[in-house]
Amino acid sequence: MEKVDILLATYNGENYLKEQLDSILNQTYSDFRLLISDDMSTDKTKEILEEYSKKDNRIIIFEHDKNVGVVSNFEFLLKQVKSKYYAFSDQDDIWNKNKLEKSISKLESENADIVFTDLEVVDNNKETIYKSYWELKEFKEKILKYNGFEALYLTNYVTGCTILAKTETITKCLPLPKTSKYILHDYWIALIISQSGKIAFIEEPTIKYRQHKNNKVGSKKKSDNMAFKDIRNMFIEVKKEHFQVFIDNEDKFEDESVKALSKKSLEYYKKLERVKFINFYNWKLFFKLYKYENKKYIFENFLILNVPIVAGLLIKIRNVLKGIKKWV
Repeated sequence: MEKVDILLATYNGENYLKEQLDSILNQTYSDFRLLISDDMSTDKTKEILEEYSKKDNRIIIFEHDKNVGVVSNFEFLLKQVKSKYYAFSDQDDIWNKNKLEKSISKLESENADIVFTDLEVVDNNKETIYKSYWELKEFKEKILKYNGFEALYLTNYVTGCTILAKTETITKCLPLPKTSKYILHDYWIALIISQSGKIAFIEEPTIKYRQHKNNKVGSKKKSDNMAFKDIRNMFIEVKKEHFQVFIDNEDKFEDESVKALSKKSLEYYKKLERVKFINFYNWKLFFKLYKYENKKYIFENFLILNVPIVAGLLIKIRNVLKGIKKWV
């Protein structure tokens, strides 16, 4: 058996931490170290970690003397990895008993560099909300058809808490970008590895992905109940930040054409900020960027970004109909 380092970043996770620790420690694949880095928790997280570390010598705890944030916390853990493989874990989920075993088997059987899986979305009481996170987010078709760097370039579909990867890939990914709210460690690592490495997936949930009010990243759409102008501004800001991170870290991209594409894409989204009615600039670039998305996503984004006068009207009509439906 090859040893695995499981990386768990904690911060005020007392409510669900014990269940997650139990699910990890009771894996069918037992040859691992559980590296836990606490980011100055103020609740009972530290007490829970100390309690469990006394019972299981596979647990190694690190504590920060100042709050560093989730990305820097995971970066710190990545620098502690010594085993052949590493896996990410969140503090509030629950791993299926054979999660680690299945992931290692898939990675080795396909000689892949990184593997990720689907998730079952549950509430804070572990009741199922959605059987498949991929289907909820409409990722499944894209993953099955296009999985790879080109498909990941515009949007992420790799959920970090399911990732298992080869330790030799870490140096390619560090340092992690820390200037973005949207380009987090999981997306960055999957994207960078997928340039020249093989990315595999397991088409079934291996984790109960818990949704609650304190989630850092969850399954709810941020655009729900937002005015159209704010939705469009959010779409543009997210992508501007997205491509700015790529430009700021262009040394991590192997292909010169990708570096050039990031610069053109940033310019495209900057121009969209000034569009009030219809944009005729560089539709060719839009369709190149969105080539690997599903038809619904392409259509919605095309209208919102390039024909805001029509998209805004359609959203107003939709909201009126929703209002009427409530009163009928």
